[in-house]
Amino acid sequence: MPKVHPTAVVDPKAEVAEDAIIGPLCHVGAGVKIGSGTKLVSHVTVLGPTTIGEGNTIWPQAVLGADPQDLKFHGERTELIIGNHNDIRELVTIHRGTGNGGGVTKVGNDNLIMVACHVAHDCIIGSHVVIANNVGFAGHIHVKDHAAIGGYAAFHHFVTVNEYAYIGGMSRIVHDVPPFVLVEGSPGRVRGLNTKGLARHRFPDEQLRNLKDAYRTLYRGNGNGTGHTDDERPGNMAENLDKVDAAYPGDECVQLLTGAVRRTMNSVHGRYLETLRQDDPWKNKPKAMAD
Repeated sequence: MPKVHPTAVVDPKAEVAEDAIIGPLCHVGAGVKIGSGTKLVSHVTVLGPTTIGEGNTIWPQAVLGADPQDLKFHGERTELIIGNHNDIRELVTIHRGTGNGGGVTKVGNDNLIMVACHVAHDCIIGSHVVIANNVGFAGHIHVKDHAAIGGYAAFHHFVTVNEYAYIGGMSRIVHDVPPFVLVEGSPGRVRGLNTKGLARHRFPDEQLRNLKDAYRTLYRGNGNGTGHTDDERPGNMAENLDKVDAAYPGDECVQLLTGAVRRTMNSVHGRYLETLRQDDPWKNKPKAMAD
């Protein structure tokens, strides 16, 4: 039998693993599945449909699986899926998806989500991601593996944060973030290669040299590299991307970098996922607003 504190409320329609721990004053709703070794410390609310994997620790006042904060949500069945070995700290909120956005919010494995972060509907968080205190994700954001995000950063909906990127604290992110770079500011700009993070993850010296050379070619005199800034000369970034691809055709990391920059350049407002969205944000709006 799972270890359930006498003050906790667990709905009979919830599925809780035999060795899970449900601490004092927790609420586990119908349609919730909690995996082996997961611990709800105390005062945690989990609403269904939500699936939480193995070995997670969820701290007081976290709320997981609540309805999305989206006016287009009308009670359709959506879900939240959380993987294994995540550390979800106090006051974190992670909402279920929306029918219009794919229906699922996902969090991968081995992530640290610090105090008072908000992960909105239809977000996809990868694995080995560190998200510092009070970070706010709007809906439909993708954060890929090994990204690190500083405290109080705020993210526009449909932004993609690519692999091994580092976001400085208090940044305002309105464009996609390429892999392997450091971004900070309001709005966020590419400031350099994430050399410390790459070294920490033990990237080989040759790989670091290739990425540094690719970075210099792409970003020297080219603003933030999104194709959406006034200080870029038309064509420069496209030409530089071709140069880098030609120089490193077999380098997987360099190709990840150039591919991400190309997607951003060919996107809507510097956010590739905007090109895939299912709704028209101006549909049914008064003409004065649409204009």
